[in-house]
Amino acid sequence: MIKIKTFTSTLRIFHVHSELMTLDKEVNDFLQSNGIKKIVSVSDSTTSTHGDTMGIIRVIAYEE
Repeated sequence: MIKIKTFTSTLRIFHVHSELMTLDKEVNDFLQSNGIKKIVSVSDSTTSTHGDTMGIIRVIAYEE
């Protein structure tokens, strides 16, 4: 059965690298703690207001 999980993070100027590293760690911790072996899809999308990027949404599809 394929399941979907969504992760989000805000992006602040001059902090983007550390925020992306934190998001990566959150996703990896989720995968490891739930024993997920097969990832079907990973997708990133940004959120914006008036042309300024404000955050990121990462969606993973996986099989348990």
